[in-house]
Amino acid sequence: MTDAPDILVTGATGSTGRAVADALTANGVAFRPLSRRASSADFSVRADLDDAASIRSALDGVRAAYLVTPSSERAEAQQKQFVDLAAAAGVRHLVLLSQLGSVADSPVRFLRYHAAVERHAFGSGIGVTALRPNLFMQGLLAVAGAVRATGALPAPIGDARVSLVDVRDIGEVAALALTAAEPLGIQTLTGPESLTHAELAARLSEAAETDIRFDDVSPERFREMLTGLLPTWQVDGLLEDYAHYARGEAAEVSTAVPDLLERPARRFADFARDHAGAFRGE
Repeated sequence: MTDAPDILVTGATGSTGRAVADALTANGVAFRPLSRRASSADFSVRADLDDAASIRSALDGVRAAYLVTPSSERAEAQQKQFVDLAAAAGVRHLVLLSQLGSVADSPVRFLRYHAAVERHAFGSGIGVTALRPNLFMQGLLAVAGAVRATGALPAPIGDARVSLVDVRDIGEVAALALTAAEPLGIQTLTGPESLTHAELAARLSEAAETDIRFDDVSPERFREMLTGLLPTWQVDGLLEDYAHYARGEAAEVSTAVPDLLERPARRFADFARDHAGAFRGE
């Protein structure tokens, strides 16, 4: 694959991977999209993150790679293996999707695993850009059906503030990093404001032109709502995430997005307007 582009984007059909692909395409930058499913895209690479041989083949001739894996109990092992294979293949720059608050002793399993992968990547000898985004605005689309059905946005978070970030901004920062001359180090990515879920509900109400209220459910009730929709380990992890938010540990507003992209970060009101149809049933 030596005639293929030297940028590889994993998870190219997923949330952030698709945003990275869109940003690279908008800038006229060729890349290899990697996913588990076959694709008709130019230079598309089909590989299994548990299959070292397929990853090794996908990394042939790659200079820079964007690394994200599906949310699973194997994510840490898959990402560490990818890092090792990338180092062996001579990849010079790894853009890693991490998470705000990633520390080794966090009570949140997702933050612990991100911290472990970051540590492994920075010790690999590859240049690393670690992107630490906050809660994705687009994550609310997963509950849009429940919001339409009940008129409520549920979360066990009280009046804690969260500086949600638009996935499109994550994609543009990652695309910038993948084409940069040098790695960008650790970058905390947030939106331009820190909002309560009551304020999120109000902005969704305004954009969708319907009444949406915030329902401050208990963790137990939230677990009941998620049970059957997600694996038990993922429900447990999301409850840890929301406890982290409820403690006010995700309220920081970073200037990384405007500093790097030289434009304001997208506001939640922008997201609500762009996706209003999902919350009013269109």
